[in-house]
Amino acid sequence: MDSKTTLYSIEEFDTALVEAILQEVSLSLKEKGYDPINQMVGYLMSGDPGYISSYQDARKKIVSIDRSKILEFLLKKGLGD
Repeated sequence: MDSKTTLYSIEEFDTALVEAILQEVSLSLKEKGYDPINQMVGYLMSGDPGYISSYQDARKKIVSIDRSKILEFLLKKGLGD
C-alpha cells in the first residue's frame, strides 16, 4: 500500500473540467450535424450561446464555464504550456 499523499491543484481540476465539457459539447454538436469548431468559435467570439445547440444540455454546459477560462485552456493547449 502506497502511503504517499497525492496533491492536486485547483488549476488541474479546472483544466480537466473545461476539457471534459468541451469534449461533451463537441460530441453533442457533431451528433446534431453541426461543425463543432465553427459553432464554438462563433460562441467564443460573440458571447451568444445561441451558437451552441441545447441538445444534451450542451448550451448549459458551455455557459457554465467563463469564456476566458475556455480561451485560456485552448491557448495553453495550443502553445504547449
